[in-house]
Amino acid sequence: MRRLILLRHAKTETDAPSGKDRDRRLDERGRADAAGIGDWLLRHHLLPEQVQVSTAVRAQQTWEIVAATLAEALPKPAVSHLPELYVAGPQALLQAIRDAQDLPRLLVVGHNPGLHELALAMICDGATADRNALSRNLPTSGLAVIDFDCADWADASFARGRLAHFVSPKILREAL
Repeated sequence: MRRLILLRHAKTETDAPSGKDRDRRLDERGRADAAGIGDWLLRHHLLPEQVQVSTAVRAQQTWEIVAATLAEALPKPAVSHLPELYVAGPQALLQAIRDAQDLPRLLVVGHNPGLHELALAMICDGATADRNALSRNLPTSGLAVIDFDCADWADASFARGRLAHFVSPKILREAL
């Protein structure tokens, strides 16, 4: 079995000082939301063995905060910083996943709309409430956990995954 964890970057400032979208940084809420998602991953024992992160500043910062939250329980995962994740659509994201190391748990930190479209394309099963919530949006710091019954990432494909979890900062706040 392979477990794919898709994480959209956390909430960001509206404009970067440089004026470049890639340079936008997390705002205060984004930093808090990323830490909350990291804590949720830790409490649910969803610890990635490898991570693929977009090279955009906001994705890098999101991963750094999540990694710091997981640091006590997590042996250091293999981390790849991939510029191609920045504007990737579902097909390019799937190719990056297929190219991942042969480790069972992979976390991808990226961007919408590609990440949301990928999540929707990958799942064919899972809890109805989670699937309905995910179909509406993959918000900032939104997380989808998708399980695949395959022995290698090269065999992962569209419409073959089971949505195991969908969570967002709003869902976590409402659960309190």
